Amino acid sequence: MNVDLGIWRKLTRLVLFLLFIAALLTAIVLYTPLIRQNEGMRREVVRLENKNKEAEEKSKRLKAEIEAIRTDPKTVERLARERMSYAKTNETVIRFEPAPLK
Repeated sequence: MNVDLGIWRKLTRLVLFLLFIAALLTAIVLYTPLIRQNEGMRREVVRLENKNKEAEEKSKRLKAEIEAIRTDPKTVERLARERMSYAKTNETVIRFEPAPLK
């Protein structure tokens, strides 16, 4: 006994398709905020990594300066001349003052 379910088979397929679409839309609605939050966190990670690289470069530069001050007498002499206005005998130190604001 073959019963032709024609319209019911089509309606069943349509309902299953609509349930699939509803489940897909629900997943999209639920996960969109998480995806945006994840993107924001990734941007923050990149920003912090860049900041960390800059800090590491500054640290290397400062360590090199410290090592130069410890081991190189010419560096010490240059710093004394620049920062403390020291001069050798028979040298004149000239300082330029900024122009006063009007």
